[in-house]
Order: sequence, then structure tokens, then C-alpha cells
Amino acid sequence: MIIKILIPVYNDWQSVYKLLDEIDLNVSSLGYEISVVIINDASNHDRQDIEKNLENIQSIKILNMKTNQGHARCIATGLKYIFEKEDFDYVIPMDGDGEDRPQEIKDFLTKIKEIQNKPIVGKRIRRSENLIFQICYQFHKLITYTFTGKSIKFGNFTCLPKTTVEKMIKEKATWNSFSGALTKVEDDLISIPSIRGTRYFGPSKMSFLNLLKHSLSIISVFRKTVLIRSALFIIVYILMIKSNASAITALPLVLLLIMIYSISSLALRENMDEFDKSLSNIKNIDTIK
Repeated sequence: MIIKILIPVYNDWQSVYKLLDEIDLNVSSLGYEISVVIINDASNHDRQDIEKNLENIQSIKILNMKTNQGHARCIATGLKYIFEKEDFDYVIPMDGDGEDRPQEIKDFLTKIKEIQNKPIVGKRIRRSENLIFQICYQFHKLITYTFTGKSIKFGNFTCLPKTTVEKMIKEKATWNSFSGALTKVEDDLISIPSIRGTRYFGPSKMSFLNLLKHSLSIISVFRKTVLIRSALFIIVYILMIKSNASAITALPLVLLLIMIYSISSLALRENMDEFDKSLSNIKNIDTIK
């Protein structure tokens, strides 16, 4: 069985090289053909040559992008490349900074022996970030559930069979939100517990504003549901405050309208034409192994 590990990277080559070491160590006895595809999102930091003896990784390719696309679009491009250009049975997308723990790859591969041809997600049961970030993350989960009715407790760290990858590259929402698109195209997601790891080097790049944008990107995938729920809320709320209307009581409506506008703007990123042409943004491919 052929497993492709998909890793997006922007400048953080030190972490990616450490991750490759950890992957090689953790897949040594699994009996699968493991290959790695790295999406270099037009990094402006030079990378050093990989001078490592990675015995258990069959091949490593680095797809160098012409222009920076962002994290979600890197993963989308990688899925499309693997589906159209590579032979594979499953794809495991994971972050390159150590927060998706390579020790858990074996948990995915053990699960696919039990349940074949089903998408498996790493359900986050514990995080390693500071208290403020964890509070913000709980807020992210709350507003996502409130507006969509979907409890999305996973990120990129998943294990996708070929049938799911095919659905993902035909879904325009993949170009904007990986977890939102996966929730949309697959009703039956199998979950395994996943502990969020600590970054190998440097501070997290995920600020509160980035997390909020991430939440709104997921919510935008389900914008029809959002509009229906918002319309019902507006009607009920107006009926409740009509006898006591003021600038203060109108504030929730203003905030809701701002959120709806933001969601609508993010939904414009779901560009299927751009997604279909995403492989043309590959400048060159370095075959490392």
C-alpha cells in the first residue's frame, strides 16, 4: 500500500528537515511504502540540501511554487498534484512545524487496516499552546458550531483514501478551507485521538486574527446554512427588541451583518477555475530522493 505524506512549507525548512527525520523514525516498522511531497509556497529563505540517510522514506519531492498561495491552497494544490500525477492509496496531509506529531502516523495506518477506504481525521483532544490561545481556540469552535451546526475538531492532519481525494479536488471549497471542504464532501468521518504537538522551532504563526479568519473560512463553506440561521435570528431578535430599540440593542445585529459580509467575502476565494489551473503555478520539482 502506497502512502503519500503531504507537507506545506513557507520558509521553515529547519522544522521540515527535523520532521522528515521524525517521520523516517516512526514509519520504520509499518510495512508501507511511504513517500513525501513537500509544497514549497514560494519561500524566500534558501533551503539547504538534505544530507540525511532516510532509510524508510521511499521518495521525497519538493514542488516549488511560482507565487505564494497560502496554507489552504498549498494543501489543495498538493492533493491535486498527487491525484493526477502520483500512484497512491492514501494521502496524509500534515503541518511541517511539528504540531502534527509524526508519532501518530502509525495510528492512522493501524486504523486503515481496520476500516478501509474511509477518511480518518485526527480529533484534537489536547493542545500544547498557552492558555490565551486555547481560549481563542474554544471561541473558534463555538462560533463555527453556532453558525454551521458542525462540530469540526480536526485540522489538516488526516488520512484520506483516493476516493476522498477525488471528491476534494472536485470541490471548490477545498481551495479555501481544507477542514470545511472535507466536512462537506464526507458525511462519515472516522476519528482517532490526536494530541497537538509543540512547534520544533520558533513561536506559532497562528494569531487570534488568523484563527478568526480560519473560523470564517470554514463557516463560509456552509454559507447557505449560515444565512438561514442568521435570518431567523434577525427576525426573532427584532421582535424581541422592537419595544426597546437602541444603539446598544442594535449592536448584535451590526456585528452579525459584519460577520455575514466577511463570510461572503471569504466565499469568493472558492474559485474552481483557479483550483483547476493550480498545477500551472508549479515552477519546478526537486526530486530529493
